[in-house]
Amino acid sequence: MRETQLTVRVYYEDTDAGGITYYANYLRFLERARTEMLRSLGISQQALIEKNIAFAVRSVQAEYLKPARLDDELVVCSHIESLGRAQLMFSQCIKRGEEHLLDAKIRVACIDPLAGKPIPMPRDLHAQLLSLMEASA
Repeated sequence: MRETQLTVRVYYEDTDAGGITYYANYLRFLERARTEMLRSLGISQQALIEKNIAFAVRSVQAEYLKPARLDDELVVCSHIESLGRAQLMFSQCIKRGEEHLLDAKIRVACIDPLAGKPIPMPRDLHAQLLSLMEASA
């Protein structure tokens, strides 16, 4: 499975009163990394929406190991762990240098955004995601 990486920086707006990254903001970093992973395959989420196809987060499992702080440069690592006809599981982590800060599993469903219901992924989209998943297997 091919891993993609996205570098992000912690800004003042990302921190809480204690000076560490607010827990929910890690989810923003993870979302950006998943979006960039899709973009690396030439998959535009806007183009999908125009075809009444969208990805919606179904579940999040996150383990916060160490805090990120103001001005830290972080690397979000992502890969597709499993792929079904209507959903996929991302495995993601956030690191600061060699320090492991967060591990997450994000289950995402393919949906019709107008109906708000799950739908099977179009074959070409499924094939693109499968190629990324199998790239280094």
